[in-house]
Parts: sequence; C-alpha cells; structure tokens
Amino acid sequence: MSKIFLFVILLLSTGLMSAQEISCRYGFGFEISNSPHWGKNKPVITGVNPGSPAEKAGLKQYDIIMAVEGVQVTDSILDDIYLFINPEGKDIVRMTIKNFDGEQRKVSVKKECRSMYSISEEQLATAFAMYAVEYTHERLFSCPFVTKQTADELDFATFKTFDFADSDANQPELAKKINDIIKKTLTDRKLRHTTVNPDFLIRISYSFNKNSNYKPRPTTKSSNDNKAPDYSVRYDINRDRMVLYPFLPPETLETEAEYILKLGIKFEDCKIKSGRVIWECEANEMLNEIYSLGDYAFVNIPLMLKQFPYTKYGRNVQFRLSKKKYNYTGINYNIDNMAVIASVDKFSPADRAGLKPADHIDAIQNRRTDYTSQEFTNAYRRFLFKTLKLRDQSTRFVDARGFPDCMFWDDTKYKQVADAFSKPKNMTAFAYLFQYAQFINPFGNNSCSFKIQRGDEKLEYIIRPEIRSELVLMVE
Repeated sequence: MSKIFLFVILLLSTGLMSAQEISCRYGFGFEISNSPHWGKNKPVITGVNPGSPAEKAGLKQYDIIMAVEGVQVTDSILDDIYLFINPEGKDIVRMTIKNFDGEQRKVSVKKECRSMYSISEEQLATAFAMYAVEYTHERLFSCPFVTKQTADELDFATFKTFDFADSDANQPELAKKINDIIKKTLTDRKLRHTTVNPDFLIRISYSFNKNSNYKPRPTTKSSNDNKAPDYSVRYDINRDRMVLYPFLPPETLETEAEYILKLGIKFEDCKIKSGRVIWECEANEMLNEIYSLGDYAFVNIPLMLKQFPYTKYGRNVQFRLSKKKYNYTGINYNIDNMAVIASVDKFSPADRAGLKPADHIDAIQNRRTDYTSQEFTNAYRRFLFKTLKLRDQSTRFVDARGFPDCMFWDDTKYKQVADAFSKPKNMTAFAYLFQYAQFINPFGNNSCSFKIQRGDEKLEYIIRPEIRSELVLMVE
C-alpha cells in the first residue's frame, strides 16, 4: 500500500491479511472499554462505515461485542482481540451484540475481501480528496463540555426508558424544544420515552447572561481594531455541515467574554436508587455577542449526548468527522499498474456494463491512465500547487492530519478549475470519482467514459456511477 498516493488512508477497517494475500474488512472501528458503565473489558464499536458489511448487518455505534461464534469475550482473550473478532477461514462471522434495545442479539457479518494488491474507489477518493475537499475530508473539532458519571458500579444498559422532569414555567417553549432534541437523540439509540415508571428522569438547565467579570480590552492605537472575531467550528448534525460559531476558544480568559452561555443535562436514576445522578453533561460557552439558547441546543445537544452511554472525556470533548462523497462504479484497480482492473464488484455499475478483471483501461473521460503510481502522485502534488490561486482563501481549514491549506474551490472560478482538470498534463484521470461536482464537470452529466483494451479489442463503455456518501462522526 505504501506504493500508492500521498493521502491513502483505510478507515475503520478491521481486516487482516491471510496467507493468500487477501485483505478483508467488516467496516467498523472498536476499542476495549474501561468504563464500568458500558461494556467493561469488552469491545465497544466506536464507528460504522456507511455501506459496509457491518452497517448492512445492523451494527451500530456503541454496540458491545459480547461473543464471537458463540465464544464469550473474556479478559484472557483481549491480547488477541483482533484475531478473535476476525477468525481465519470464516467468510461470515456471527457476533452477539448488546445495546439498549432489549436482550442480546445475534448478527451475522459477511466479510468484504479483495486482493491486498488492489485499491478501491473508496480508497482512491481519500487519496485524491483535495480534488473535491468540499465533499471529502476529515476534520477534528472540540467542545467545552464537562461530563460526569456516577462513581457507583452501574451498567447503563439496564436503563431502557426515560421521561423528563417538569419544564421551566418561565420559558416553556424553549424547554420543550430542548427536551424534543434530547428525545429524538435518545430514541434513535433505541431508548424509549414513557411517562409511566421511567428508568431515569432527564432534568435540564440553561442560562445566557452578561458576564459580571467581563473586562473590555482598552483600545489603543497599536491594537488591531480590524482583527476578525474568534470563532469555533463545529459539525451541525442536523444540517450535515461544518459551521463557524461565535464561541470563544477554550483557552480564552473568562474576563475576556462579555456573555456566558450554559446548558446542562442530568439523568437521574428512577429504577435502582431514586434521585441518584447517573450521568450529566454541561456546556459552558464564552461569547462576545448575543446567541440564541434554542439554536445552541439544536446544534450541541446531539454532540453532548455522543458521550452517553460511553464516556471517554471528562472535559473538552474532541470529535473526528470523516466525510466522503464519490462516484462508485465497482472497479478495483491493480495497485502496481493503475491502468489494469484487478476486480469488479458483483452487481456494480461496471459489472452491469460489462467490464472485466484484467481489462486494460486506456483512458477515463479521455484522460490517459498509463502512468505509474509515482507519476500520478507527483502530478497530483503539482496540480494542487498550481491551482492554489483558484481556491477560496476564506474557507481555509486544517484537516485531521494537520494539513493546513485545505480550501474549497472559489465558486467564481469554477470554469478555470474545470479547465485545469481537463488538461492532459495534469494527469487527472481519477477526477472521475468527483465527476458529479460542478467545478469538475460543468455540464451536469455524471456518466463516465472508460476506453478499454481487452486482448486485441478496443472498447468504450459509458457507465453511470452510483454517488456514494459516507459520514462518520465519533468521539476521538
């Protein structure tokens, strides 16, 4: 894999290489829990790739893996957990899973396997992410949440139903809005809302006040009056995008903030020990402008509840967002010769069109493919450097790998961007992965031309790919 491209990363894959040089994956990430409240010393699933075998089998974030092929997960096998979860010689692996949704359930996960010398379109979309960084990127962001749990040994999986404490009589509409957001998030986790004998009660608190300790900075001639305000970037789950918000950075002194916003959520035990707080999270934000508590709740409550039932951070939670959108034809390329098809996924657009393993691709969208991996890599780097002037500087961000110059294309220069992609010397054959984007294909037709040599035959196939979108948001 080291031969191919600068930015290839295989995400959330638990695949291992067999003696037959086959790489297999389920499509989920996990870690061994040290939480006394959720899956202690068991694998807890931290993220599931959209469209992966794991998602198709019904695995969810925070599922606890209790057993594999009928064998219970015990402390003695933790050192060999990867081999245990991925037994050799099994194409379909049966797992026993525990979550909030009742009794333990059994799921069967079919491994997705391919030659370790091939590379998929999903991997290539990551490799060439800067072609369309608007749609394919990885970012980190943090939130100033303080999360606490009961010190008692308590399995949160025993709590399956919830209700809300009495709402604030002074702001009933705001309280209802906050409770509705919490309700939706928890019911998506298979918890059930009931007003009759709930297992736990949810109590909320909130405030937005002028900061009595605020000390405005004195204005001097040497001060930078034109300095842009400090903003924080967060992922808005509801609108599916990263957004700038006027929240001051965590390192800001409290005396520098004109306003303080607080939002708290408490879960109180009604089942085992009445009134005991089993889990709570409070957001403390500093701002220099007025901001709606309702808007804050809309964006941040889903993030706050990302730490229930599996809490990793007591303070300042860090999140990782992995986002990908690419054209899928089902072609897997030979990693040593990118012009050769290593395999074609069954029932994929390429399979239905008639492409076959060992076909030689002369061109994609009339762009040649007969270059080495290193030539593609070097051309990609040159292309990024030469087209920097076509990027929108105001969209600059640092990605999860620390690359500081990620920027969207300037939408006033899309024609120039499309022209740059069309130039043969830029070797942009794999831009077809983002052919749906207006800055690559201004004509709007997402069909892709593949010119093939099969033996002595010269063939052309027009394939209409599936657009695949993937998004994984997880606590880092």
